[in-house]
Amino acid sequence: MVKSQSRPLVVSALAGGLLVAGVSALPLAVAPQQAEARPAIRRDSFVAAAVKRSGPAVVTLETARTVSKSSVAGVPPALMRDPLFRHFFGIPRSTAPRSGVQRGQGSGVIFDAKGLLLTNAHVVEGADQLSVGLSDGRRVPARVVGKDNLTDLAVVRLEASGPWPVAHLGNSDRLSVGDWAIAVGNPYGLESTVTLGIISNLNRNVAQLGISGKRLDLIQTDAAINPGNSGGPLLNADGEVIGINTLVRSGPGAGLGFAIPINRARTIAQQLVSSGKARHPVIGIRLSPVPRPTPTSHVPPGAVIRAVQPGGPADRAGLKVDDVITRFDGQAVADPAAVVSAIERRGVGGTVVLEVERGQELVTIDVKPVDLSALTPG
Repeated sequence: MVKSQSRPLVVSALAGGLLVAGVSALPLAVAPQQAEARPAIRRDSFVAAAVKRSGPAVVTLETARTVSKSSVAGVPPALMRDPLFRHFFGIPRSTAPRSGVQRGQGSGVIFDAKGLLLTNAHVVEGADQLSVGLSDGRRVPARVVGKDNLTDLAVVRLEASGPWPVAHLGNSDRLSVGDWAIAVGNPYGLESTVTLGIISNLNRNVAQLGISGKRLDLIQTDAAINPGNSGGPLLNADGEVIGINTLVRSGPGAGLGFAIPINRARTIAQQLVSSGKARHPVIGIRLSPVPRPTPTSHVPPGAVIRAVQPGGPADRAGLKVDDVITRFDGQAVADPAAVVSAIERRGVGGTVVLEVERGQELVTIDVKPVDLSALTPG
């Protein structure tokens, strides 16, 4: 007799429930997945906060100047006013010089509640009329209190009653390469334009940029500075003004902008407000770098005196042509720009101690700087 063997029951699992021994069981309740906790996304920006702090004090300057125009290209206006010149060349009287109005635009920043603002000297140069546009839509007439072409700075006073928004001034001596830099201004007439970058260099002398006749050590930044930004502020991450935008490099190396450090601008502004002009200490010498015999030679740093102004402070103190200035008040100097900057910081009337190499001899000489206006060409 063959006995049937019992088989184990098959247990099947289905998506809708369980079948046990062929019997349909109730479907299992599946709990929904718990939502993952996600951190809230911050929508605010330190740039927006910085601009909110000082941005309302950034203004647009609109200038108008009267210029003489000639209808004959290449002919100076003075010649066009000469009747003999016009007669000799057969130029009719109708082509005599005419007056026209040349308009310009720049930026500025209000730094004093009395309605004083900083801008570049080249923005207001030769302006017959000056008006200022504020971020709240007001248009206010203004006048130049004083300007200094050597540092390209000017102070302008708003000719109306306030209140005025005032920017917060920072400390440019505390800057480091790599700090955030925010440029605010009105490039190409586009008001309230903000660009972001970093400080890419400090104490950049204008002589390195091929510019002569200025006494400036500039902040270099890659924050976009374009025509019309001139005179506007360069801000730090806290919204404090750390510089006054003044230059943009075009052509090779484009993308670099330069600003006057606010500590220097503050000093010049105080002098312009109090006396209408700035003082620039000088000792009456012309300098050049120490020549290097070969590109790899290790020549000590310093500055060679190439000319001494007769009757000036350097001449009276005994400095001579070909002296090499190596130290200023005990501190080594790297190049002519370092000497000029050190004299500028010392100011008019103070005494500076220069160490110079004269042939094989080391000489120490005391010199007292005077204001540039006190020197006459020798």
